[in-house]
Amino acid sequence: MRTDRRLFLARCMRLTYLAALSASFPGLALGRTASYPFTLGVASGSPRSRSVVLWTRILPDPLNASSSGSQPFAVQWEIAEDEAFKRIAAKGTAIALPELAHSVHVDASGLHPGQWYWYRFMLGDAVSPTGRTRTAPAADATPSSLRLAVASCQHWEFGTYAAHQHIATEAPDLVAFLGDYIYEWGQYDLVHPAAPRKRVNESLTLADYRARYAQYKSDPQLQASHQAAPWLVTWDDHEVANDYGKDRDERLDANFLARRAAAYQAFYEHMPVRLPALPDGPQAFAHMRIYDRFDWGRLARFHVLDDRQYRSYQACPPPGRGGSTSVSAACSERNEATRTLLGDEQEKWLSEGLGSSRAQWNFIAQQTLMAQCSHAPIGNEGDGRFWNDGWDGYPAARSRLFRELMKHDVGNPVVLSGDVHTFYAAELRPDFNRPVSTDNPVVATEFCGTSITSNSRPQSRVDQYLAHNPHIKYGRSDMRGYMLLELQPGQLSMRFQGLADVRQARSPVSTIARFIVEDGKPGLVKTG
Repeated sequence: MRTDRRLFLARCMRLTYLAALSASFPGLALGRTASYPFTLGVASGSPRSRSVVLWTRILPDPLNASSSGSQPFAVQWEIAEDEAFKRIAAKGTAIALPELAHSVHVDASGLHPGQWYWYRFMLGDAVSPTGRTRTAPAADATPSSLRLAVASCQHWEFGTYAAHQHIATEAPDLVAFLGDYIYEWGQYDLVHPAAPRKRVNESLTLADYRARYAQYKSDPQLQASHQAAPWLVTWDDHEVANDYGKDRDERLDANFLARRAAAYQAFYEHMPVRLPALPDGPQAFAHMRIYDRFDWGRLARFHVLDDRQYRSYQACPPPGRGGSTSVSAACSERNEATRTLLGDEQEKWLSEGLGSSRAQWNFIAQQTLMAQCSHAPIGNEGDGRFWNDGWDGYPAARSRLFRELMKHDVGNPVVLSGDVHTFYAAELRPDFNRPVSTDNPVVATEFCGTSITSNSRPQSRVDQYLAHNPHIKYGRSDMRGYMLLELQPGQLSMRFQGLADVRQARSPVSTIARFIVEDGKPGLVKTG
């Protein structure tokens, strides 16, 4: 057994031991810190009809990991039916372990379905900000509406988090974040304007990832977005390493799995996610299932996917390198039938979830553009040029998914996407190279959001993509922002919300495009 493997297993066993020890002997945990401990705010997520996950992290100085010390803390928590905390629904004590970065995850249960709640944490005399959250409606309920904000891709150095402040103001029922919450890249070295930009301070270790999350979560506008509503979250590549696939990164680093395990642990430590139990044994944080489904009564079902951990490697990579590239039709590997983006087990799970759904609307919340997006014209011989890191690099997997949608006659399937830093609205069909017909129907609608801050390609290039891909009905890359979805039983309304200037913390936002999808009629209607 390799030395790093022995150390990894020993650390996993210690985590399990300390969790049990702290629960049995809470007197070992400290009851206060020397200065205010809730600098990273609070968050909630993964709502069920009778439970929701509450999160915080004890860290007095967000830029100094040692400011929490090395002992556990006994953190009090409350969730109430009113903002004044006069009607307490549940309360308790959670132990913040140093081995988990003094993070706190409370699965608050015994709650009423479809109800708003307020929650907070206390440590000594310190009281956290108050967060607002809610439970999902009961399984047999038919809610009259759902308001959902969708966001992704928030590179710290590329702008302010003004979009998150606007999301908070929108007062949504839910926020879906579709990946790239952090960027493992640090600052860009821009000392010499004529030189290529060089990434510095890249995250490689658990301490690096924890520090990056703390930096991001110290932002008050991001905190406001978390405090406004529960989140559904998944990851993409930058929570670990650019364009990684399964157990391989761009560098083909032999120790990449250890890096991935550290990144997965840091993700858990900073997200309001529910895991079956604290990971332990040989699988601790090396493999962490995050795909899940969430029902909003009979109105909507959300299938939240993971397209990184289980995928086949990218097709036709450059020699000696992993990660993404643009490939031509000559890359036959891209079309192999066995290639998968989700992995066999997740594909089967998704099929079962689609087949068993009784929801009127079914959302597939995932990382990247699903519609075919050729970067070059496609003629009679096929041709085209495709980015191998997204669904275009896995066309057989995409076809299998479309067949499942048709086989199960899924009610109003809608794909929600991120990653590509561009607003897109598209109609999905089995063969993108043929017109819509009875044997080539529109099987789903796709809405892809731009980034919160991260840069994108020029609009002129997107205009070329639109010309090559007529099933993509709208594309805009020159604005940062988010998507806002208003759902009713008979209609989905989607607004693309764009910032005037991402560099300004008080930037105004406006609706740059508006679409509706009608119940039972897959496809887009542009209304503004």
